[in-house]
Amino acid sequence: MRALRVVGLHEDGKSIVCEDPASRTRFLLPADERLRAAARGDITRLGQIEIELESQMRPREIQARIRAGESVQQVASGAGISEQRVERYAYPVLLERSRTAELAQSAHPVREDGPDVQTLGEVVAYGFGVRGHDYSQATWDSWKGDDGRWVVVLQWKAGRSDNRAHWAFSPGAHGGTVVALDENAEVLLDPNAYRAPRTVRALDPARDAEFQPTLDSVPPQDHAELPAAEPDPDDDTREIPRVPADPEDDTAADQPRPKAKKNHPIVPSWEDVLLGVRSQRG
Repeated sequence: MRALRVVGLHEDGKSIVCEDPASRTRFLLPADERLRAAARGDITRLGQIEIELESQMRPREIQARIRAGESVQQVASGAGISEQRVERYAYPVLLERSRTAELAQSAHPVREDGPDVQTLGEVVAYGFGVRGHDYSQATWDSWKGDDGRWVVVLQWKAGRSDNRAHWAFSPGAHGGTVVALDENAEVLLDPNAYRAPRTVRALDPARDAEFQPTLDSVPPQDHAELPAAEPDPDDDTREIPRVPADPEDDTAADQPRPKAKKNHPIVPSWEDVLLGVRSQRG
């Protein structure tokens, strides 16, 4: 802890100027009643001042805010007081809220034709079982609204979502009655509101690829089995079979067969042009 020295009274007359001897940094210290009591060494007065500052929120107000649904942390943060002080007055109200939520589970939901034979707890437990939720992980709570009626809330977690359902609870004979206040509460009270989701088959790329024809998946055709193309009778480029003069002469078979030329015009030679002789070829 660093020690400060008193420099003097500030010009406003309500603060004392202090200074850090090492860094020469100056500070303002309010010259209030607590400082004067501390300067006198009056420990009793310091305790009384602390109580007076904390008693800005009366115990009745603390309990009213807790009964209205606020938590101990919310009340302490809003009032600027310690949580220990709030807990002393909040404890009996928290017990009242817990007891009311327990009684509401034995109440009967109001239907179009009157109160249901089953209790709220039984109906909700059935709805959780149908949906596959863990009812043991759900939490019940209650608070009192501005109109003096009790509101019961059920909180549960489904997947990554936090859910809430609210009912208005009216204590009475045979456990009292409850009325849904939001959509979640109505759905839980309706046994026909839930329909099991359809199963979606997971895609298997390896398996689905077998059913998708691709260029690679088409089997190659055996060209040897393809039928031979029919010859074109108008094609002059077809090879003309050569019949040898001597059937026993096999040498002609080894020679390449000349191909017939197409019907191109015959070009005369230079001798025919110079002599004026018509070519007899072709």
